[in-house]
Amino acid sequence: PPRPAGMGDVPEPCPQAPLAVLSKVELRVSCKHLLDRDTLNKSDPCVLLLMQSQGQWMEVDRSEVIKSNLNPVFAKIFTVDYYFEEVQKLRFEVYDSHGQAGLGTHDDDFLGGMECTVGQIVVQKRVTKPLFLKYGKFAGKSTITIISEEISGNNGYVELAFRAKKLDDKDLFSKSDPFLEIYRIDDDRSEQLVYRTEVVKNNLSPIWEPFKVSLNSLCSCEEKRKLRCVVWDYDSRGKHDFIGEFFTTFEEMQKAMGENKVQWDCMNPKYKIKKRNYKNSGVVVLLDLKIHRVYSFLDYIMGGCQIHFTVAIDFTASNGDPRNSCSLHYINPYQPNEYLKALVAVGEICQDYDSDKKFSALGFGARIPPKYEVSHDFAINFNPDNDECEGIQGVVESYQSCLPKIQLYGPTNVAPIISKVARVAADEERTKEASQYFILLILTDGVVTDMADTREAIVRASYLPMSIIIVGVGNADFTDMQILDGDDGVLRSPKGEPVLRDIVQFVPFREFKNASPTALAKCVLAEVPKQVVEYYSYKAFPPRCPRPPSPEPGLGSPP
Repeated sequence: PPRPAGMGDVPEPCPQAPLAVLSKVELRVSCKHLLDRDTLNKSDPCVLLLMQSQGQWMEVDRSEVIKSNLNPVFAKIFTVDYYFEEVQKLRFEVYDSHGQAGLGTHDDDFLGGMECTVGQIVVQKRVTKPLFLKYGKFAGKSTITIISEEISGNNGYVELAFRAKKLDDKDLFSKSDPFLEIYRIDDDRSEQLVYRTEVVKNNLSPIWEPFKVSLNSLCSCEEKRKLRCVVWDYDSRGKHDFIGEFFTTFEEMQKAMGENKVQWDCMNPKYKIKKRNYKNSGVVVLLDLKIHRVYSFLDYIMGGCQIHFTVAIDFTASNGDPRNSCSLHYINPYQPNEYLKALVAVGEICQDYDSDKKFSALGFGARIPPKYEVSHDFAINFNPDNDECEGIQGVVESYQSCLPKIQLYGPTNVAPIISKVARVAADEERTKEASQYFILLILTDGVVTDMADTREAIVRASYLPMSIIIVGVGNADFTDMQILDGDDGVLRSPKGEPVLRDIVQFVPFREFKNASPTALAKCVLAEVPKQVVEYYSYKAFPPRCPRPPSPEPGLGSPP
C-alpha cells in the first residue's frame, strides 16, 4: 500500500472545512523531492502561506509539520478569500522544522518558495511549480503542487464520528497508535486527502474525535464518489505502519444516521493473499453522521425563488410644489430627479430576479382623488385592485402621470406601507416554500413621523420573507432614520421586542450624488443575499429544486 500522506510530531486533525461561503477557495498543498537538510534523517517540512498586502508579504497561515518526509502531502487546508476584480499574490515557503524550536529562519532551513496568484490557481485548479531558493536558484528537483476548490453553491458540511475495534498490533512492546485517513478518489483516479484524524496512543480499539468536512471536500457533492479510508500505526520518525484499508461512498456512510451504525472490515491486501484464514485487521465503525446543509442565495434563486419589488414614494408637502424647479419632485425633461435616479438604480437590478417584471408602486403622504383624502398607501397608477406597473419604465410613467393629479400633504407615515407588503409576505410564508421574497424600497425626503408604529411594523416584518431599503432624498437631517438600520445596535419595537433579523438598510442619496447609479445599488442591495439566506435558513426551507453548485453572482450580476 502507498505510504501515508505524512504526519507531524503530535499530528493535529485537519482544520474544520469551512461552510459554504461565497468567494472562498480551499487550497491543498503537497511537495515532491524536497532538499534533505538533516544529516541523520530526512527534513521535517512545514509550509507557510503568505499574501501580499500593500507591497508587503504577510503570513496568513501555516501547515502542520510532517516528520522525516521529502514528499509530504499536508493535511492542512488553507482557506483564502477570492476577489475576481483583484490580483491577489500568494507566496508558499517550505521550511525544515526543528521540533520545539519551531521553524528555522536561516538559509539552511529554507527548502524553497514559490509565488503565484489566487486567480492562476483557481483557473488551473491544480498548479505544480518548481521551488526556488534565494536569488532565483532552483531548489534541486523540488516541486510544490497546489490544488484549489471553490467553496460554493449547494454545499453544506457533514459531521462524522469514527471508531475502530480489534486492530492489528504493529508494536513489539506496546499496542498500535492508530490514526485514520480519508481520501477522495477523483475522476482521474488520483487520490485527494480529505481528512486525517488525531493519533490515539496505545489502543487497538480507538475512538477518534468527531470532525466536520465540507461535502465539496469529502465527495465533490457526489454521493456515489468512491472514498478510500486507511488506518495507520503512527511512527514518530514518519515511517508509519499500514494496518488496513476499506473503500466506501458518502451514500453508504449515510446509513449511519440516527441510531444506526455502519462498519467495514479493515483489510490488509498482503495478509489476504498470504494468510489462508485471514478475516480482517480489525473493523472500523462509523458511529454517527450528521448532515448540515448550507444553501446560498444563488441556490434559492436557481431553485425558482422570485424577488418581488415594491417601491413606495413620499408625496408629503416638504418635497416642495412639483411645478417648482426647486421641488424634489420637479420633472426636468433633461435630468431625472433624485426620486427617479434612486428608483431606477435599485429597480433595474431587482427586475432581473423577477420573472414577470411587474412592480408594485405605492405612494404615501398625499391627498388623492376623487375625494382628496390623505392616503398613506395608495397605488400610484390609481388602480386599487392592481398596484403593479410593467417594469421600471412603467413605474416611472405612473409616477410622472400621478404628480399633477395629487396634492402633496403629510405626515410622513411609512408603517401602513410596511404592513401592507408584510400582509402579502405573510400569505407567501404560509406556502412553506422558498418561492417569493419581497423587497420594499421606500424613498422619503424626511424623518418618519410614525416612528413607534414603524419600529413595530419592522419587528413584525423581520419574521417574514422581506427586506426594507430606505433611501433618504434631499438635504434633510436623517440622523433619526439611522435608528431603523440595525447596524449600530438591535432595532426594537416600542415594547422592547428585538427584530429577528436585521432587514433594514438606510442610506442618504446625497452620499451617492456624484457616484455612478451602480454604486447606490451595490450599497443598498449588498445585504439582501445574506438576508434571503438568513430568512430561509431560520425557517429551514430548502431551495425548491436545488441545482448543482455553480459560481454565485452578487445581486448586481444576474444569473
